[in-house]
Amino acid sequence: MSGKIELLNTTLAAAKAADRAALIAYLPAGFPTVDGGIEAVKAVVAGGADVVEVGLPHSDPVLDGPVIQTADDIALRGGVRIADVMRTVREAYEATGVPILVMTYWNPIDRYGVERFTAELAEAGGAGCILPDLPVQESALWREHADKHGLATVFVVAPSSQDARLATITAAGSGFVYAASLMGVTGTRASVGAQAQDLVGRTRATTDLPVCVGLGVSNAAQAAEVAGFADGVIVGSAFVKAMLDAPDEAAGLAAVRSLAGELAEGVRKR
Repeated sequence: MSGKIELLNTTLAAAKAADRAALIAYLPAGFPTVDGGIEAVKAVVAGGADVVEVGLPHSDPVLDGPVIQTADDIALRGGVRIADVMRTVREAYEATGVPILVMTYWNPIDRYGVERFTAELAEAGGAGCILPDLPVQESALWREHADKHGLATVFVVAPSSQDARLATITAAGSGFVYAASLMGVTGTRASVGAQAQDLVGRTRATTDLPVCVGLGVSNAAQAAEVAGFADGVIVGSAFVKAMLDAPDEAAGLAAVRSLAGELAEGVRKR
């Protein structure tokens, strides 16, 4: 079975054709439980998310702030495994039909085996991977197997990335480019800032791939601001915080569905 990179491409193109940004939601697998995590993905899609990133919980995440680290700790204490991540992708995709990517650090894939990981992700109906710590110059093996299995390879660019570096990164990527709106770790911010707009402009000068902005967006007003200059708005910590703050799982699912609805309205206002 081939992965769903074409579904990702057509989903992002459809949002652009509708003159709006796509809403991309991030949620970790296994949080609050494996079953609960699958229900959370369904809830954000029901609320209006176009694409979902499923996080592979990691004990030493370099990009993730305290909110997502807390969720990862809960998932890891619950015994989450790569098999559970694949099950989350499969059941979420079968239930929603939207593109589902995995966001993961490189070490778990390296240990698991690149061929095994890409084959299983494609078989589960995954659309690709976001790999924040895989250097482009060391990515040939991954990209070979991702291409073979119809999976997108999404690299992360940052405000510190020089223009020549941006061109190297975007030439190697597929699906979309993940533009980190600011230096630092994930988390909600009072302002997403002008750095993100500058980064999107510089990245677009190097590629025709959609450029989607993450790190810091937590409400409809910020989503609308970012949607004014980006092809996609990525929201993670705000969804995870809504789940963490809820008194029980049912309330958490209602909260993330409601938040997705507000953010979806925001990206349509731009």
